[in-house]
Amino acid sequence: MQNIILTGNTLTLEDLVEVARHGATVELSEEARQNVITSRAIVEDIVAKDKVVYGITTGFGEFSKVKISQEDCAQLQENLIRSHACGYGPYFTTDIVRAIMLTRANALSKGYSGVRPQTLETLIAMLNKGVHPLVPEKGSLGASGDLAPLSHMVLPMLGLGEAEYQGVHMSGKEAMDKAGIPIIKLDAKEGLALINGTQVLTSTGALAVYDAIGLIKLSDITAALSVEALRGITDAYDPRIHVIRNQRGQMVTAKNMLKLLEGSTYATRQGELRVQDAYSLRCVPQVHGASKDTILYVKEKVELELNAVTDNPIVTREGDIISGGNFHGEPMAVVFDFLGIGAAEIGGISERRLERLINPQLNDLPAFLTKDGGLSSGFMITQYAAAALVSENKILAHPASVDSIPSSANQEDIVSMGTIAARTARDIIDNVKRVLTTELMAACQAIDFRANDGFVLGIGTQPAYDVIRRDVKFMENDNNIEMYKELDKITALIDSREILAAVEKAVELEY
Repeated sequence: MQNIILTGNTLTLEDLVEVARHGATVELSEEARQNVITSRAIVEDIVAKDKVVYGITTGFGEFSKVKISQEDCAQLQENLIRSHACGYGPYFTTDIVRAIMLTRANALSKGYSGVRPQTLETLIAMLNKGVHPLVPEKGSLGASGDLAPLSHMVLPMLGLGEAEYQGVHMSGKEAMDKAGIPIIKLDAKEGLALINGTQVLTSTGALAVYDAIGLIKLSDITAALSVEALRGITDAYDPRIHVIRNQRGQMVTAKNMLKLLEGSTYATRQGELRVQDAYSLRCVPQVHGASKDTILYVKEKVELELNAVTDNPIVTREGDIISGGNFHGEPMAVVFDFLGIGAAEIGGISERRLERLINPQLNDLPAFLTKDGGLSSGFMITQYAAAALVSENKILAHPASVDSIPSSANQEDIVSMGTIAARTARDIIDNVKRVLTTELMAACQAIDFRANDGFVLGIGTQPAYDVIRRDVKFMENDNNIEMYKELDKITALIDSREILAAVEKAVELEY
């Protein structure tokens, strides 16, 4: 099992996935530990000298005007967690919770937050031993950070709230006891340091980006299979077309399509059967390419934020305490809105290719890809379901970051809604996955109708076809099938990345 060393500066998206989804363990580097100790000493000096510093010896938000006595500084931090843990809705999935814990630990390890080393080690121990706080998805404005959901993350550290341990939901205290992790009592600034940051929105969006990278590659594979099923024209992917526009994602996609279709006798050349294809086939490089550029841009921003200090106030190396606004989620809110838009377009063009595969007015295949039309509906309603997901995505793609509601008596008068942006991007990507699932299954069905003509699949599409046909067989009619179960099998293959892995053994795909 992989072990990730936290330095505060080197966490990658791939590291995040290893910890969140594959159980990699985490430890603090020695340099990071020393930085944490140094920043903590500055906080303790402030408390000892009874200086007035926001969030340490004052209340929060509008209550920043209220001075807190030295003896109440610790109680202030626990009260903060208890009162701010007011989230609502379904809980984040375990992988997102693990990502949240990891990114918060990484931010604290930079040594600008003033927590004690033992507090940070408690969070890391929970991650390594599988104590996963139950964190509701809703209730964050994305400024001042993800206050409500991060407070739910902290509750089990105090023996409060609820957690999942070994797959079972229980009280936070019971989970900590079963894992053998002592609960802690927060000290000055620690509550604020644990919850004032962008880690919920960043972690949710980061995992969405990782999934989007897999889906954008899969969308090229899916499109290539549909090109073969519809005997599409490969001239549209000629690099001479794309280099003169010089859009990176477009050129990459065209290259991918030609790699995937190399050796295919299903695919045709210009003028062989027709002069040109519809946009959903001909413009794959332009549409997929735009989404690739979007995803790559968002990934770059995510990896910056994974190693950022996003709480307030900041404890500087020089011993100053500066109150600022690094907790504000706007830098990530706008990019996660962008991610959702880019992903939605992949679902949109996929659904259009699906329609071309099943509509007898648009192809030379049996209506709705069934041999028994009338008695059997074949793939008719799969397009309905895909269209519903595509339309839902159009609503979800409305940007969250352009909205704001003032909070804390107008002290916090412009907020990002970044967590909503991240959650909706995640939901859009999940919908796109099912649309691509449907196109994949329909494309393989259509290809099988042409199998007796002796055609050969491309070197990149053949492995995808083989993996799909291992689990999902050709359907002659509706007898003895339940369509959603067949679709679920392919969705599972997408989740496991088996299709992508098989293809990438044959051809290297770019994004």
